[in-house]
Amino acid sequence: MRHLLSAKDLDHDEAVMVLDTAEAMAATQRHAVKKLPTLRGKTVVNLFFEDSTRTRLSFEAAAKRLSADVINFSAKGSSVSKGESLKDTAQTIMAMGADAVVVRHSACGAAHLLAHAGWIDVPVLNAGDGTHQHPTQALLDAMTLRRWYAPGGPDSGAGRAGDGAPAPQGRDLAGARVVIVGDILHSRVARSNVDLLTALGAGVTLVAPPTLLPVGMEDWTCEVSYDLDEALALARPDAVMMLRVQRERMSAAGGGFFPSPDEYSQAYGLNLARRAAMPEHAIVMHPGPMNRGLEITAEAADDPRSRVIEQVGNGVSVRMAALYLLLADEGNQL
Repeated sequence: MRHLLSAKDLDHDEAVMVLDTAEAMAATQRHAVKKLPTLRGKTVVNLFFEDSTRTRLSFEAAAKRLSADVINFSAKGSSVSKGESLKDTAQTIMAMGADAVVVRHSACGAAHLLAHAGWIDVPVLNAGDGTHQHPTQALLDAMTLRRWYAPGGPDSGAGRAGDGAPAPQGRDLAGARVVIVGDILHSRVARSNVDLLTALGAGVTLVAPPTLLPVGMEDWTCEVSYDLDEALALARPDAVMMLRVQRERMSAAGGGFFPSPDEYSQAYGLNLARRAAMPEHAIVMHPGPMNRGLEITAEAADDPRSRVIEQVGNGVSVRMAALYLLLADEGNQL
């Protein structure tokens, strides 16, 4: 594989290999000197046409810890505001000697276009394209869950609490149960997680009001529910992932997806009562940024079983692994 564009592109063994490599990268970050010489002499361009904090900074940190040079591009303040196309922007960056491009764009398929249109000839990593895919987010979510999920609980097929230690090499997520709640319609994170988690053997249940579910879900490899309390009771999940309510995309589409923020929060928000209804070992996840008080209360976000901050740290390790596997001469195995 020359590019990392979609979680669906990874089969079971490839996904496990990336996660194992991410654990190896995480181990290096516990040393006094965190920097590795692996990508010395390489240049990675972060091409971001959308606002980002966690993804952009973690890709930058990942590249720098592998000793790559980094060029950060933001659409704001660039020639994009003057009408420059994606093609011209990409070719301009290639002329500066890029060895890989990390791209985030508001248009679905932008990363695929950049990789296959013939404009550039370097690996492309998709950092999120519209409502389509966000593969490294799904990988960091899987890495987090893999550390905290241990097969073999008292219930048939249920898990038990892991200890958060690095997962053994080769472990997948067979038997894990994950409930993903919120704005599925606009979420590239939900799509990527359904593809990756099910490839790793986990069972996924999506929970949202009908207005926030996409049409044509018949071929999605997951369960769908409109009732969060019922889903928590039936699935007995090992992890509950809350999704951000993407108000900017809703406003662009004309709004009207739910009657009011209060009603949405009451029906689909994670609060202390719902946290108490979850299995004791279950972890709370969120891709960020969080809308505290809307999809998740402050108490649930700061609960001892919340792994939101850990997800951010794992994101650096996963992106180090992706860059290593695509760019390093000895690591190119995707």
